[in-house]
Amino acid sequence: MNLKSDLIQDIQLVGFDFDGVFTDNTVYVNQDGSESVRCWRSDGIGLARLRSLGVKIFIISSEVNPIVSARALKLDLPYKQGVECKATAILAICKELKINPQQTMFVGNDVNDIPAFKSVGFPVGVADSHPEIESFINYRTNNPGGYGAVREICDLICYTKQFKNDKQ
Repeated sequence: MNLKSDLIQDIQLVGFDFDGVFTDNTVYVNQDGSESVRCWRSDGIGLARLRSLGVKIFIISSEVNPIVSARALKLDLPYKQGVECKATAILAICKELKINPQQTMFVGNDVNDIPAFKSVGFPVGVADSHPEIESFINYRTNNPGGYGAVREICDLICYTKQFKNDKQ
């Protein structure tokens, strides 16, 4: 196995940004001011498979939006919103769950995710991430945010952990 596979198989916690990762970063604003976004339905299957392996999952969003709550509740995921510093949030979650930050992955898409990228062992950007994050990530998904990037990460971890188990 290569270094990335070794790091991935040790992942115990995955923190996900919401906008631009679960969504395609588009927001629809209705005439009454309400918002809606689009998400990738099969992300839920990937998240359930990941959870079945004992990997903890968390959504961390800088925005406060009922859409984040609704999607997190639908997917049965813990979440924090209105987070000013995602690095502080992810490190607090690691401490609470007694997980080493080096065994943590954070998936984001923009410059406000850089502190979180710096605080974990495996930082990931989605395919359509802002170019400025490139030097801060270990992996870039093939799928863009809102188009299966979350599922791709879940499958990557599941397959890597399964490969490890099959080799033992």
